[in-house]
Amino acid sequence: MAPRRASALARTSTVLGRKLGGELLRLRDAAGRTQAEAAETLSATATKVVKMERGWVPVRDPDIKALCELYGVDDRALIGGLLDLARADRGRRKAHGWWNQYPELRAQVEYVALEDVATRVRTLQVALIPGLLQTPDYARALHVAAGLWDDPDEIERYVEARIARQERIAGDRPIQLWAVVGEGVLRHEVGGREAMRAQLDHMLKLTKLPNVKVQVLPYRAGAHASMAGAFTVMSFAESGAMDVVHLDTPSSTLWLESEQDTAHHAAIFDRVARQALAQTDSRSLIRRVVEEM
Repeated sequence: MAPRRASALARTSTVLGRKLGGELLRLRDAAGRTQAEAAETLSATATKVVKMERGWVPVRDPDIKALCELYGVDDRALIGGLLDLARADRGRRKAHGWWNQYPELRAQVEYVALEDVATRVRTLQVALIPGLLQTPDYARALHVAAGLWDDPDEIERYVEARIARQERIAGDRPIQLWAVVGEGVLRHEVGGREAMRAQLDHMLKLTKLPNVKVQVLPYRAGAHASMAGAFTVMSFAESGAMDVVHLDTPSSTLWLESEQDTAHHAAIFDRVARQALAQTDSRSLIRRVVEEM
């Protein structure tokens, strides 16, 4: 895989912008207004309205207020949510986070940029330890096996970036992490037996933090609602209106941003979490696996 240009990596996430644009489009359609009418209200071109509704450009607070008035929206909570979303998006576009110094992150830049401002992450993993809980040896073994890099220095830079993300776990702005992992994740000896023992010990230590919750989905749980694969739900505000879902494959990354999609995946996560072991029982199982190793 060829490295991306630095200019491409410098872009911050447009996920929030697309979310905001989608909300503005929904409100315009509900009001029966055209893009030309919206453009006239803003003293702008229809092209600008298109860019706003597709999340291609930042949106100013006065424009949001003017459009809400045109669309007959007077719900203060709804307008406030749009304004908060717009401010968050503008902040992301201006940000020059630490991740921009790591071209090795490649397609994960958008994810890391969002993770840096998320308040809560719920992740369901059936094949690997979540990134925020990985040790350097575990992360290194994963990316050596992936075969994406021939240069050892590039691999080490990726591992360094992966570990830098963990500042969100115990730093000044601790993120709320709730991870559900399959039992097979614990028993798959990534990096060898000693590396895996160290990984599980590390995860056990992190589960003692008040902001980290780890549950293990045991083999005996049988079929569950996410047999098809892993996903992560990221939250940026208490209301959940800004939640987004991230799905990763070997060749692509998919973001789901509609309220229907995020609610659907949140419900799946909750169902699987109810099938998983309680936190205390999960820690006991992790310890048993370590002892078996």
